[in-house]
Amino acid sequence: MRLTSLLATAVTLFGALAIALSAPSSAAAQSSSGVPAWLQAHIGPDDGQIAWPVLQRARALYLQKRAEGEVRNPCYLAMDATRPGDLGGGVLGRRFYVICEGNGVFRAISAGHGGGRDLKGAVNFANGRRCAKNFGNAQDSELTAGGAYVTADTKTSFKGYYRVSATREAAFFRSFVQFDGEGEAANARQRVIGGHAARLLAGLCLRKAPGNPYADRDGYVPVGKLRDYAGGRSNGCTSWSPADAQQMIPMLQGNPTTLYIYPESRDIRAVAQAVAGGRSPAQAGSYWNASCLKEIGAPRFWPRQTLEPIIAQYKQDHPAPPPRPLPICKDP
Repeated sequence: MRLTSLLATAVTLFGALAIALSAPSSAAAQSSSGVPAWLQAHIGPDDGQIAWPVLQRARALYLQKRAEGEVRNPCYLAMDATRPGDLGGGVLGRRFYVICEGNGVFRAISAGHGGGRDLKGAVNFANGRRCAKNFGNAQDSELTAGGAYVTADTKTSFKGYYRVSATREAAFFRSFVQFDGEGEAANARQRVIGGHAARLLAGLCLRKAPGNPYADRDGYVPVGKLRDYAGGRSNGCTSWSPADAQQMIPMLQGNPTTLYIYPESRDIRAVAQAVAGGRSPAQAGSYWNASCLKEIGAPRFWPRQTLEPIIAQYKQDHPAPPPRPLPICKDP
């Protein structure tokens, strides 16, 4: 009996030690890393705080790229895609971070995660609105891929007109910041992965507008209704609220910086293995947001080598209908 008790005590102490060593707020780890004291105050599990592993990797990436001369921007970016994007009651989770150590600035804002897809009869890798379960780097998967990125060129496109009032319309332009990834995220440019405002024009129709600088060759411009989907999901890009995008995009134009998105495939597999073994991620030396992990059960990473052939076969079996021209607007 005494031996059993001692073994149980040892297991308990080992589990506690594992949690302490992997805890985001490990004071010893923070101190040895050189993270300034004011930034340490923002580390934690609560909404608007950043988890220690996410900050550690984002900071290391930035310092490396800055030392190599690839970036000069005084700020760097991070995202924790394991956290909830929707806290309920119209409140969005703040899981995207802007950190400017030289100015003592830490901002936590909302951001959408990749919605994934449900290919009926083939495979379902869709994500819910609140928490992401599925991650991946496959073309046309609409999934978020964690890893190291550097922001690149910004492109602003005219999308159409929308009604501002009963008598006035406004042109809608949306800027897109391209991300260039590394490792498993190296195909970010091919996937057209980047950051933009969570806004689009829905219900488009064409209106005759001769002489309009944005009209097509037949003299028509697109007109639609402006929709804000900041509380929803994305096609794998990082979508910000319109207000946040107005601050983010000018900060990145012509001044690249680093973005680290957590989790990578290694993190996803480690957490999935811990869950399968009946352990918490902390006990296994890993990290995942506890609230979302309880909701999703276990995360999954879909490598492009696995998923792209399935998507290609699905497209072949379910060919898209030929594109239909936009209807002509029926003016009120």
